[in-house]
Amino acid sequence: MFERILIANRGEIACRVMRTAQAMGVEVVAVWSDADRGAAHVAMADHAVHIGGAAPAESYLRGEAIIAAALETGAEAIHPGYGFLSENPDFVEAVEAAGLVFIGPSARAIRAMGLKDAAKALMEEAGVPVVPGYHGANQDPEHLAGAADAIGYPVLIKAVAGGGGKGMRLVEEPRAFMEALESARGEAKTAFGNADVLIEKYIQKPRHIEVQVFGDGTRAVHLFERDCSLQRRHQKVIEEAPAPGMTPEMRAAMGQAAVRAAEAIGYSGAGTVEFIVDGSAGLRPDRFWFMEMNTRLQVEHPVSEAITGVDLVEWQLRVAAGEGLPVVQEDLAIHGHAFEARLYAEDVPKGFLPATGRLSHLRFPEGCRADSGVRAGDEISPWYDPMIAKVITHGPTREVALRRLSAALGGTQVAGTVTNLAFLGALARHEGFGRGEVDTGLIARDIDALVVAPEPGPREVALAVLAGLGLLEEAREAAGFALWRPLWREVRLMRDGEEIAVRLGTRSGDAHDVEIGETRVEARRVAGRWLLDGTPAAPVAVAGRQVTVFAQYGLTFELVDPLDRETAAGGDADIVEAPMPGLVKAVFAEAGRAVHKGDRLAVLEAMKMEHSLLAARDGVVAEVLARPGDQVSAGAALVRLEAEE
Repeated sequence: MFERILIANRGEIACRVMRTAQAMGVEVVAVWSDADRGAAHVAMADHAVHIGGAAPAESYLRGEAIIAAALETGAEAIHPGYGFLSENPDFVEAVEAAGLVFIGPSARAIRAMGLKDAAKALMEEAGVPVVPGYHGANQDPEHLAGAADAIGYPVLIKAVAGGGGKGMRLVEEPRAFMEALESARGEAKTAFGNADVLIEKYIQKPRHIEVQVFGDGTRAVHLFERDCSLQRRHQKVIEEAPAPGMTPEMRAAMGQAAVRAAEAIGYSGAGTVEFIVDGSAGLRPDRFWFMEMNTRLQVEHPVSEAITGVDLVEWQLRVAAGEGLPVVQEDLAIHGHAFEARLYAEDVPKGFLPATGRLSHLRFPEGCRADSGVRAGDEISPWYDPMIAKVITHGPTREVALRRLSAALGGTQVAGTVTNLAFLGALARHEGFGRGEVDTGLIARDIDALVVAPEPGPREVALAVLAGLGLLEEAREAAGFALWRPLWREVRLMRDGEEIAVRLGTRSGDAHDVEIGETRVEARRVAGRWLLDGTPAAPVAVAGRQVTVFAQYGLTFELVDPLDRETAAGGDADIVEAPMPGLVKAVFAEAGRAVHKGDRLAVLEAMKMEHSLLAARDGVVAEVLARPGDQVSAGAALVRLEAEE
């Protein structure tokens, strides 16, 4: 076994590989870019080497710098993770030329599966079923159109060097073919530097089922299938293993086909053979076809680990160190069911746009596996994939595992950035998905229902107010008095650009009344626990004026500085008033001095915070009506401006 390895990657996969390697007694070297100086994988590693700028081309795609870091630190092998250089055969050859071991397949195997058309031809020779289509070298548009006619519409145009849905177009009738071809070629050329395409039969009710394989260069086994049909724009969202509705006959046929594919190229390490399946008449052994092989560890590998009890990274290290396959096929069995949901920083209502932000709070519930490469306080960088974590659950049955996934998503707490958490939660509760009725079009068909923004109820709003004002903290002894009537104040919150006006009535440190419109919420601390109308309060996180209530997958509010808001609302008001009781901490206004709109005139301490009173307009101070140290009531005049002419 190796003494020390380097991981040529970052984030979640780097941390994942480190956990297994370090548990095996293997030291780990991390590499980091300018953007990852304080990243989780850097902190976790035994050694870390800086390799360049924030952009991937300046760091994680610099094979020569990574190899130099391995040699410098005495690493014996390089694990590529996934993405970046993981499927780059030139990098594999450079690693081996430097006298290091590449923890993964050979450059020859990667090249064999690198181009979809060549890979499909190879699979046909190996007896692996492929989708009816044209994978030839003739790229003349008229020839391709003729091939599409022969295959029969609808057809898919796909970039031969493609991935992630780029360079792919669905064509449903002959007259639309040429325009779609031109568009696909242009996108493929931009994304991959290769405009060549292939033509495939489009499957009407497609399912994406892939098989996890593992080889030692001579022999291979499969670790059963994963269903990755729940996709959005060809990007996987929730994966599961085993596939719902799978039959023993279908599983045996797919597993044997995947093993033939791996052994045909002398595959070594972990890989995935992806199949497209026609699910229109159930799962049948004659209705699956090879799509492609990913010659690396997959993002969704944890679900295969959960149902087999195998640590795939451990197997990777052992085989790369010279061992043969740890098991034979008969040793492997399926135990229960598992799901994985990909939690991203992305703005779902805005079309799933990737988001950035500093994570002010991050917590996962007990009972799930959460693979993450970030921690509370870390920043989601614009330079890399915005994945926050993979949330994985396992259970004895599919129903139990899915219920556990739903509960885990509901208990996940993220603050500091927008996420797709509510979207994932809606998918986990989707009735059709719950019944196992999955295909790649499910999300697109039901997208409107799946992206409905959660609406906070009165209790969530009340809780945000109390948390933002620090009123959920332990009450001081002096604050234990009670009033016959509550002391009322006005508070405003912002949520998604909309203002929420709230009246807060304080009876004591343990009792508040909160009015939102016509609704009143009673907040009481009972036995050290806050209850809102008798219901236990949800967890909250406060960062500055931002409050996140962890209900409905996370509701974020911004506490509006009441004094800033009240002053601004006055527009051209001559009088600057205190909108609530408080202590005047400082006065900056001076009679006769000119001020400009937005200038700070005084500071008031109220609700455990200091607030600035700002000039609502340009003008001249006529008189100052308060001094530092004054205790003022709501509505008290503090500064008066001269009347406008």
